[in-house]
Amino acid sequence: MQNIDKTYEPQKVEKRLYKKWQDNGYFKASPDKNKKPFCIVIPPPNVTGQLHMGHALDETLQDILIRFRRMQGYSALWVPGTDHAGIATQIKVEENLRKEEGLTRHDLGREKFLERVWDWKNQYGDRIINQLKSLGSSCDWSRERFTMDEGCSRAVREVFVNLYEKGLIYKGNRIINWCPQCRTALSDAEVEYSEQGGHFWHIRYPIKGEDGFVEIATTRPETLLGDTAVAVNPEDERYAHLVGKMLILPLVGREIPVVADEYVDKEFGTGAVKITPAHDPNDFEVGLRHNLEQIRIMDDDAKISFACKYQGMDRYEARKAMIEDLEKEGLLIKTVEHSHNVGACYRCGTTVEPLTSEQWFVKMEPLAKEAMRVVEDGTIEFIPGRFSKTYMNWMENVHDWCISRQLWWGHRIPAFYCDKCGKMVVSKEDVHTCECGGKMRQEDDVLDTWFSSALWPFSTLGWPDKTEDLEYFYPTSVLVTGYDIIFFWVARMIFSGMEHMGKEPFKHVFLHGLVRDSQGRKMSKSLGNGIDPLEVIEEYGADALRFTLATGNSPGNDMRFYMERVEASRNFANKLWNAARFVMMNLDIDKVALPENPQLEDKWILSKYNALVKEVTDNLEHYEIGIALGKVYDFIWDVYCDWYIELTKPRLYDEACPSRKDAQNTLCYVLAGTLKLLHPFMPFVTDEIYSALPAGDDSIMIAQWPAFDGALSFPKEEAEMEIICDAIRGIRNARAEMQIPPSKRASLYAVTDKTALFTGCEEFFKKLAGASEVTVKAEKDADCEKCLTVVVEGAMLFMPTDQLIDKEKEIARLEKEKANLESEIRRTSGKLSNEGFLAKAPAKLVEEEKAKKAKYEEMLEKVLASIEAFK
Repeated sequence: MQNIDKTYEPQKVEKRLYKKWQDNGYFKASPDKNKKPFCIVIPPPNVTGQLHMGHALDETLQDILIRFRRMQGYSALWVPGTDHAGIATQIKVEENLRKEEGLTRHDLGREKFLERVWDWKNQYGDRIINQLKSLGSSCDWSRERFTMDEGCSRAVREVFVNLYEKGLIYKGNRIINWCPQCRTALSDAEVEYSEQGGHFWHIRYPIKGEDGFVEIATTRPETLLGDTAVAVNPEDERYAHLVGKMLILPLVGREIPVVADEYVDKEFGTGAVKITPAHDPNDFEVGLRHNLEQIRIMDDDAKISFACKYQGMDRYEARKAMIEDLEKEGLLIKTVEHSHNVGACYRCGTTVEPLTSEQWFVKMEPLAKEAMRVVEDGTIEFIPGRFSKTYMNWMENVHDWCISRQLWWGHRIPAFYCDKCGKMVVSKEDVHTCECGGKMRQEDDVLDTWFSSALWPFSTLGWPDKTEDLEYFYPTSVLVTGYDIIFFWVARMIFSGMEHMGKEPFKHVFLHGLVRDSQGRKMSKSLGNGIDPLEVIEEYGADALRFTLATGNSPGNDMRFYMERVEASRNFANKLWNAARFVMMNLDIDKVALPENPQLEDKWILSKYNALVKEVTDNLEHYEIGIALGKVYDFIWDVYCDWYIELTKPRLYDEACPSRKDAQNTLCYVLAGTLKLLHPFMPFVTDEIYSALPAGDDSIMIAQWPAFDGALSFPKEEAEMEIICDAIRGIRNARAEMQIPPSKRASLYAVTDKTALFTGCEEFFKKLAGASEVTVKAEKDADCEKCLTVVVEGAMLFMPTDQLIDKEKEIARLEKEKANLESEIRRTSGKLSNEGFLAKAPAKLVEEEKAKKAKYEEMLEKVLASIEAFK
C-alpha cells in the first residue's frame, strides 16, 4: 500500500492513467466462449466535428455502461468510429477552398476536389477521437471504423445492390425536398419544421366563358405558375357544378381543370385548392390520380425558370412582383396573416423547396413492417418507453426514403449508364464497358449519409462477411443516443438490421435528452451560450464533467448545465480523495479483507454498503444511471465520510484497541468496494485511489464488480445503529438551533428501554454529540429537569441547559432578538394596514409582506417560549 498526494490534481493523473489503460489493452474485447458478450457501437460523430456537450453526455453514458459490464465479467466491446458526414464535410471543404484560394469545387473537378476532402479528413479526422479519449472513453480503439473505409463501403454497395435487385430501391421522378443553398435533395427526416408567421393570399381564378371565379387561398403564390388544376372535395355542394369546367390561370392565361378529390378538406380555407404537382407533395399525389401535367417552375437555386416575365427572379422576389401584378389586375381579393409550419434544411436552415426531380428512393412500406413488429412485440425496448410511440407513429406514416444527394463527397451510387445504348447497370463492382461495347459512366449522385450509418451495427463487425465478431457480438446490446435522431438513424438501423441480418440490431434503445444551458436554452453558436467540454475538463478534470452529466441524466429528458454543479462535482472528488487519504494514513494492513470480529458500527456500514451494491447494480441494469450515481454519492458523502470515518476514529487512534484492525479492515473493504461502484462514473480518481490500496489488482478497470452477499446483511445491527445516529443527529440539531458551539460540552442523560445499546455507544455521544459524560437510565428522573430535550425513536435525551448556556447572557440575547422581531412585526403590520400600499403594490409584493409577518410572529413565539423556559 502507498500513500497518495495531499491534493488530487486531475491534470497530472488523467493522461497518465489513460495511457496505462491503453498500453495494457484494458479496452480490448474479443469473442470469448467463457464470457457473455456486451456490445455498444458508438453513434459515429462527424469526422470534421469537435466535441460538444451533447457528445460528452452521449459518450459518458456509453462509457458508464461499458465499464460496468466489463467489471461484471462480460466481454464488453465498445466499437468507435466516425461518420463521413456528406453535406457537412463538403460544405466545410468548399468554404475553405473559397476563402483560401478563391476556387469552387467545379474549378478543381470531382477527382481533385475529393482528394482535398480526403486530405481534410486525414488532417482533422483524429481531432474528435482524441477529444473523446480526454473524456476517458474506453472504446476498443484497435477497431476504429469510418463510414467510408473499405469495409463499410463494401457493405454499402452490397446493401444497395441487394435492395435494388429486390425492387426495394428504384429511380424515379418524384416530389422531393430540395435545399437551394446546399443544392441537394433531402430526406423527410432532414427537414426541420418550425412555426412561422406568413400570409394567406386569396386569389381569383376566373371561370372560362363565365363571369364568375373560384377563390383560392395560398401561402406560396409564386407556385401558381406551375398550377395544372384546382381541386375541390367531391361532396362539397358549393363547387359541384364547377367540376370538369376550365379556369383561367391568373398571370399566365393557361386553362386548367377543376377536379374532384377527397384530399381536399372542404372546411379549410375556401374549400378550393390550387394543384401544383411539381412543387407540393400532396399536389403531386393528386396529380398522379388525375393524370395532371407536372410543370417545374424553379431551378436548383430556387429561381424562376418558367418562361415568363418573372424568369430569373428569386422565389421571394417573384412572389412580391406577382402579388403586385395580381393586385393591379384586380385578382387579389385579400391578404390574411397566417401562422404555419415551414420546413428548413437541418444543415443550413434554408427554407426547403418541394419540387419534382429524378432521384433514387428506398421503398419503405415493405421494410417498415418488420421494423414495427420488433418494437411492438418488445424484441427491441425503448427507454423510456414513451418514445416507442413516437417511433411507431413515424414508421406507420413513413414515405419512401429519398437516398440520392447531389454531392461529390460520399458513397457514389453504384449505377452505371451506357451513353451508346442507354442501358443502366447496378453492380457491386465498377462496370467500365457495356455489352454493346459502349463506355459506361457512373451515377454522379452519392448516397444520403444516413444510408451508411444505418448499417453501422453490423458493417462495423465485418458484414457482409460472416465473421467471428459478427456471430458473437450481434445483435449489439444497447444503442445510446439522443431522442432527436430517432428518425434519422434509429429507425433506419432497425429496418436495415431486420432486412439484411434477419435480426434486430440491438436489444435496447437508451435515449437521452439535449444538454441545455442554465436557462434551459439550446446551446448554439448564435446565442453564444455553448460550453466547451474540453475547457471544463482542462479546469476541473474529466471526472467532474462526467459526474455532472451523469447526475443530471434522466432517460429521455433534457438537462440543464450549470458550472456551479461542475464545481460541486470537483468538490466531491476532493472529498473522496481526502477521505481515502485519511484512511490510508491510518492503515497498517496489507490486504483488503473483511473484519474478523466486526463491531456494531462495522456491521452497520457493511450492511448499508451491501444494500447499496444490490441497488446500484439493479439501477444500472435498468439504465437508471442518474439514480445509481445519486445513491453512490449519498453513501460516500453522508454515510462513509460524515459518519463511519468519524465513528471509527477512537479505535484508529488507540493502538491498544482490540478492534482497531477490524475498523481498518472495514474502512478499507468498504472503500475499495465503493470505489468500484463509482468507477464507471468517475474512472480516473477511483483508479488512482484504488491502485494505492492493498487490493491486489493492477487497475480498478479489471477488478470484479461487487456482488450482493447475504452474509453481509445485518438488519438488526443496522436498525440499532440508525437509532444511535438519529439520537446524535437530534442532539446536534437542537444545539445548533440554540446556537451552542460544538466545543461546549455537557452531561447527557439517555432515557431508554434500550439500555445496553446506548451504554455500548457512549463513546459516540462523547465524540459526536458534545457529551462530557453519558448516563443511561430506564426512567426519567430529577436529572432530566431544566434540560435541552431531544426525543427520537426509542429514547429521550437530556442535556442540562445550565451546563450549555450562561443563563444571564442567553436571556439578554433573547430579549434583544425579541425586540428586533417586534420591530419587524410592527413594520410589516404598518405596511399591510396602509390602504395606499395595498392599492398600489403588486399582489406578489403584498403576499411577500404577509409571509414575512407570519414568519416573524412564528419566530417571536419561539423566542418567548425560550425566555419563559429560563425563568
